[in-house]
Amino acid sequence: MLVDSPPEQRAETSSAPPTRRALRAFGLLLAAAILVLVALASIAIGAKELSLGQVWHGLFEDSGSYGDVVVAERLSRTVLGLLAGAALGLSGAVLQALTRNPLADPGLLGINAGASAAVVTAITYLGVTSLSGYVWFAFFGAAAVGALVWFLGGGRGATPVRLALAGTALTAALYGYLQAVMIMDDAALGKMRFWTVGSLSSATDSTISQVLPFLLAGTVLALALARPLNAMAMGDDTAKALGANLNRTRALSMLAATVLCGAATAACGPIVFVGLMVPHAVRSFTGPDLRWILPYAAILSPVLLLGADVLGRIVARPAELQVGIVTAILGGPVFIFLVRRRRTAQL
Repeated sequence: MLVDSPPEQRAETSSAPPTRRALRAFGLLLAAAILVLVALASIAIGAKELSLGQVWHGLFEDSGSYGDVVVAERLSRTVLGLLAGAALGLSGAVLQALTRNPLADPGLLGINAGASAAVVTAITYLGVTSLSGYVWFAFFGAAAVGALVWFLGGGRGATPVRLALAGTALTAALYGYLQAVMIMDDAALGKMRFWTVGSLSSATDSTISQVLPFLLAGTVLALALARPLNAMAMGDDTAKALGANLNRTRALSMLAATVLCGAATAACGPIVFVGLMVPHAVRSFTGPDLRWILPYAAILSPVLLLGADVLGRIVARPAELQVGIVTAILGGPVFIFLVRRRRTAQL
């Protein structure tokens, strides 16, 4: 069910008391400091134990030793986690604003399903075997489904309800196709099993360089949409009176979410709940103003993603638990709590 912003939230204007703005700014700096600490932990802590001296040597001196190789792998993994986490958080915040549903996430519009279906098609029918190949198929699969959802949702006349319904229907159909192909093709099942749960373990410099332009473009577009999405949160009539172009804002919001989530899913697989939990939690502190929600989501979502990745390396030593599994375990109870809290508030 789609839920409009509460009236008291709509009443908040673009200006805020100086004390509240200062608290938000301080909180943003604190979040950035936490992100730095988590990123350092992601480099220093892993399924393979290394001393701090080995980690330091691997970061600043490359002699090709075992420790240096492990640190280099963790560094690529950390960078990808930073980029993918920010992308998932931003796309989740944009979709929650677009659909006026505080419990929406990037999977709502079928983007994850489109990427997954494209990858399994490439493996099974086109013989693609490398991660660099998966990236492009996954990204264009996500983009194609995003465009199809926009078309089925009414195009220029799209509404939040029609977009959500179109995304849900396509997600069900695509995951049915995905499961059917994987059941019939053991090779595809073997190659897809880690990608489909979401993982940072196969991060490489090549993967990062391929998705980086899309992530940067999507980030810039999402941040630029903060003001018009704020206007839309007050209702269509009010947004029009404020000069917002509803059709253009919805189209660009769909584009930003598709590019961000599609690129992140292409590189890491479908990782759930990050795009739901972080923007929702941030809103309780920042209020409904997307000019604050988006920067907070871009910083704190990588904190959650990298923190879950580090946790997955620790709990299953000497093996590791994929980050998509950890976020699902953490996110499931949180999602149930949020839904029950909203139902209780509506009674």
